[in-house]
Amino acid sequence: MAQILAPSIQWQVRIPKNSSMASPMATNMFSPVLWKQNKKGAAKRSAKFKVFALKSDDSTINRLDNLLNLDITPYTNSIIAEYIWIGGTGIDMRSKSRTISKPVEHPSDLPKWNYDGSSTGQAPGEDSEVILYPQAIFKDPFRGGNNILVICDAYTPAGEPIPTNKRHRAAQIFGNPKVAAEIPWYGIEQEYTLLQTDVKWPLGWPVGGYPGPQGPYYCAAGADKSYGRDISDAHYKACLYAGINISGTNGEVMPGQWEYQVGPSVGIEAGDHIWCSRYILERITEQAGVVLTLDPKPIEGDWNGAGCHTNYSTKTMREDRGYEAIKKAILNLSLRHKDHISAYGEGNERRLTGKHETASINSFSWGVANRGCSIRVGRETEQQGKGYLEDRRPASNMDPYVVTALLAETTILWEPTLEAEALAAQKVALKV
Repeated sequence: MAQILAPSIQWQVRIPKNSSMASPMATNMFSPVLWKQNKKGAAKRSAKFKVFALKSDDSTINRLDNLLNLDITPYTNSIIAEYIWIGGTGIDMRSKSRTISKPVEHPSDLPKWNYDGSSTGQAPGEDSEVILYPQAIFKDPFRGGNNILVICDAYTPAGEPIPTNKRHRAAQIFGNPKVAAEIPWYGIEQEYTLLQTDVKWPLGWPVGGYPGPQGPYYCAAGADKSYGRDISDAHYKACLYAGINISGTNGEVMPGQWEYQVGPSVGIEAGDHIWCSRYILERITEQAGVVLTLDPKPIEGDWNGAGCHTNYSTKTMREDRGYEAIKKAILNLSLRHKDHISAYGEGNERRLTGKHETASINSFSWGVANRGCSIRVGRETEQQGKGYLEDRRPASNMDPYVVTALLAETTILWEPTLEAEALAAQKVALKV
């Protein structure tokens, strides 16, 4: 992100009763993407279905579209709530739907629910019930009306957070009075890669081959340089509709790779918004017949990886003479480098090589306007003597609850010894 400006006022998305909303996303809106991808070389077993689905004048498809886009608001007070949670891998997302008798305005208005944890790798078969606690609600861009998406975290029947529930610990950190007083802001840059369905090769690339070298693709336009713009644009609008604090999007350095930014967000809200935005992206790529991957290095070789750069500031950093607080935060981050790396995503060692705009995973560095460092400070922040820092280490598959909470913990709550601080200051060339 170029700059962290101001956070959204609301911590939770509240849905006004009987709100008037635009039509949900049409199910056939992605036909240009599908046609480009499948008009040549599609596997026989799937070609018939995909071509059939593209016939917008087909009466069966039209009838299905009519039902999917049906506005039920005039006929019932009931709404559909899509309960969303993080699965057993810690990165996969699961969801299921239930009817709620009337529109709701806050997560506390929703009932808890349960699911079969043995089918998601989160509980044994003999004691498989996992309980969902609603935590944040967003408008549903797929169903429209008063229907909602519900971000949940997961607990045992005894009320203990299960191992993949990282939100619980994050909420504790953000609930600490010392952290709350600093009003931590986050701006998260989520990179992702689009893959062709049958071959799991980047969208727009020749199957089994490679496009031209990197250079023409970043923020580019044109059929020979930009692959998947319909998906990126659809996701952008769907997030705005949902109430996600999305602030921008762009094509990335590697063709078939995109980025969007969420924030500025305050505290736990950052994680809720990133997870919901990922869910919406999964649903859109599902409709488009394209595979989404958050692998931090989807293609080996001279190609950029995919990260989740996290811009961060505290109240003290944003005030006059805040640059001293930024340098102190960098010092603390240098001392806990290994702790952060271990929490910043799976497979990150394939991405953080010291090449392709990354720092080495094995060493900590910082710099002004340097994208080859662990921590980058913007030129404007240096000039104004206040602002924010950018942690460039998180992988694209990182858990935003973990990363945002760890940044707050390390820079606000954790205090190194004076000896360790002095040695670290000398090592990373910081005068604090």
